[in-house]
Amino acid sequence: MPLINVREALRKAMDEEMERDPSVILMGEEVAQYNGAYKVSQGLLEKYGPERVIDTPISEEGFTGIGIGASMVGLRPIIEWMTCNFSIQAMDQVINNAAKMKYMSGGQFSIPVVFRGPNGPAEYLAAQHSQALQSIYTHVPGLKVCAPSTPYDAKGLLKTAIRDDNPVIFLEAELMYSHKGEVPDEEYLIPFGQAAKRTEGKDVTVVGFSQTMRVVEEAVEGLSTQGIEVDLIDLRTLRPLDEEAVYSSVKKTNRLVVVDESWPVASVGSWLSWKVSKDCFDWLDAPTELVSMEDIPMPYNHTLELATQPSVEKIQAAVKKVLYI
Repeated sequence: MPLINVREALRKAMDEEMERDPSVILMGEEVAQYNGAYKVSQGLLEKYGPERVIDTPISEEGFTGIGIGASMVGLRPIIEWMTCNFSIQAMDQVINNAAKMKYMSGGQFSIPVVFRGPNGPAEYLAAQHSQALQSIYTHVPGLKVCAPSTPYDAKGLLKTAIRDDNPVIFLEAELMYSHKGEVPDEEYLIPFGQAAKRTEGKDVTVVGFSQTMRVVEEAVEGLSTQGIEVDLIDLRTLRPLDEEAVYSSVKKTNRLVVVDESWPVASVGSWLSWKVSKDCFDWLDAPTELVSMEDIPMPYNHTLELATQPSVEKIQAAVKKVLYI
């Protein structure tokens, strides 16, 4: 099975879907002539031409709105935000138009559009360009939200997203683009709302998603050498959420640690912790623990930048706290 990185997996997903369906187009800043800010769209302009791979002005609100309109008249646009930090400029379009149009039109309009780009902490980008915004989009009914952690998941979920008739927020991560993993040549899709079990364990459930899974997996590996067996769940999609996978695991281990690289207040992690506390209360032998970004803007200083984020040490400490050791 070929070993490729996330950047290549995303490109293959878009290439295969654009070849399969001529209504699929790609729009965004620098996606064509420059091959994408992170080179995800490399070669697509040459293959599909400027009518389907379209460079846009630096106006997220503008080209996001154009993509939504195009999806209403029969196209299946992929809208690349150079970073999800810039999607803040387009939130009116996403939340008030993309997410609500099908509902407000009584089902007359489907909105088959994908909004994708890097999300979450990066390096040396400071407070305005290094933040995780998944909780904002997961909050909104009408949107689907994906957050893959591997090349295999990135390709399979993006293909599913492009074929979906609803607006999908596809959260990548700048630090994840070079991560490698096995991806088969044959076509496959990954359904939304289906978490992945990464390790089997009986002592504690740990839940994560996106690029933090690398840190989580390192923490879990270290805990295994100490005799602590972790049931590790990678959510993969945040909306719809595979609640049953989490509940089933918690009913086995009776303990939960959630890892989320966004701020703790009103985050996906805090919401999931509440859900488990409510729906699995009788099975819990300890309060749930959340390992998140510190509740501050991202510092520029690299030492402080790392100190604010989930780490191996923080995750292992949370696991030991719920195990009372």
